[in-house]
Amino acid sequence: MNADVHALVGPEDALDAIFFALSDPVRRRILERLDGEALLVSELAVPFDISLQAVSRHIQVLVRAGLISQARSGRISRCSLDAEPLEGAALWLNRYAKYWQAQFETLVQHLDRIERETS
Repeated sequence: MNADVHALVGPEDALDAIFFALSDPVRRRILERLDGEALLVSELAVPFDISLQAVSRHIQVLVRAGLISQARSGRISRCSLDAEPLEGAALWLNRYAKYWQAQFETLVQHLDRIERETS
């Protein structure tokens, strides 16, 4: 996880910030747009039907979560994705994969039984 985020908050708070940041579809789309390229705030705002100020507020949530870094040059701000904190969220979610896997195995068994019965 981003060292700057850990310096300010504990690991649980950092995870809360990440999930909060990901809870909004606009913020998820901003992250998608930053995948592989750095963009100006004004460029990020183009596809959204909200004000530039609203986009900036979404960006600040992502910055606080450590998911975006900003490089400023005067009034110009270029945003870049920092996907490293997502690893912590993925690790947390993967703890519960065993439950999903069990459901998939049950489904496969059920489908196999149906296939045998109809053959």
